[in-house]
Amino acid sequence: MRLIALADLAVAISKAGGIGFIGAGTDVSDLDTHLSSAAAQLRDAGLRTENGTLAVGVGFINWGADLSAALPVIAEYNPAAVWFFAPSSLSALADWTAKFRAASPATKVWVQVGSVREAEDVVRECRPDVLVVQGTDAGGHGLAQGAGLVSLVPEVGDAVAGVGGEGPVVVAAGGIADARGVAAAMVLGAAGVVMGTRFLASNQAVVAKGYQDEVLRARDGGQTTVRTKVWDNARGTTGWAETHNGRGIVNKTYTDAMSGMGDDENKKLYEADMQKGDEGWGTHARLCTYAGSAVGLIREVKDAGDIVREVREGAKLILENAPSVA
Repeated sequence: MRLIALADLAVAISKAGGIGFIGAGTDVSDLDTHLSSAAAQLRDAGLRTENGTLAVGVGFINWGADLSAALPVIAEYNPAAVWFFAPSSLSALADWTAKFRAASPATKVWVQVGSVREAEDVVRECRPDVLVVQGTDAGGHGLAQGAGLVSLVPEVGDAVAGVGGEGPVVVAAGGIADARGVAAAMVLGAAGVVMGTRFLASNQAVVAKGYQDEVLRARDGGQTTVRTKVWDNARGTTGWAETHNGRGIVNKTYTDAMSGMGDDENKKLYEADMQKGDEGWGTHARLCTYAGSAVGLIREVKDAGDIVREVREGAKLILENAPSVA
C-alpha cells in the first residue's frame, strides 16, 4: 500500500492489536516525518512493545527505494519490523537485511515472496524472521506467475520448516478480506495474515474518494480485476522486473490496451484523466485502482481498528466452531 498506508493507518492497526505498516515503497524522502508522526501517536496512546521498538513497521520496494537513506531513519526510530519486497537480486536482499539488522537489532525482518523457490532462497540466504507468502489473488504488485494461497502456503511451510533452526514465521497475503479468509489461512498453516485491499476502505487510508468508491463498487473480483503491466506503462512506473506485474480493477486503460492502443496514446489519455479528480477512476475512466480479487467482499468503509477487531474475533469464532474431523 505504497503511500496509502501511512502513520494514521499503521497506528490504528497497531492500536487494535495488529501490526500496522507504513508503506514507504520506493519513496523514503518523507519516512522520518511518517515515523515521527507514528511515534507521537503511539506515545499518546501509551502503546509500547516488549523489546522497546516502535509498534509499527515500514515496508520497502527494494529495487526502487533509497535504502541507504532509510537506514539512519530506521536506526533512529527502531520500528518493530521492516518489510522487504522485490529486491534487484538475492545478494542485494541479503546485504540490506544484514545492514538493517546491524542498524536496529531489535527490528524484525519480514520478506515477501511469491513462490516456493523464492521462499527457499530467501530463507537460506537471509534468515528472515517473518516470511510473507503472497498468492496471486493479491492486489498491486507481485509475481506475474504464481499460485493461490491454498497450495502456496502449505507448500512453502513444508519447504522452509526447520531451515536455520525453527524456520521463519509464515504469514499469508493475497485475497484475504474477511474473517473467513483469515480462518482459512490459519488452517493452511499460516501464523497470521496480511490484508491490504480491505484497508483501502478504511477511514485512515490516504486514498482518493474515486479510488475508494471503485473498491466498494467492484464485485466478482476474479473477473473484474486482472494482473498486467498496462497501468505501469501508463503511469510511468516501469522499473519492475519482467517477473512482476500488478492486479487492478479493469478499466479503459486496460481494455484499450487489449484492443491494440499503443502505450504512448494510452499514457497521454491516462495523464488527461489525472486532471479529472475523482472522475478519473471507474470502469469508463483510466486511473489505476490496484486491488485484489477479494475486492467483491468489501462493502463499506470502516475505521481500521474496527476492521482488525472484526476479522480477528470473527476468525476465532469460525475456528472454535469448526467441526472436528475424526
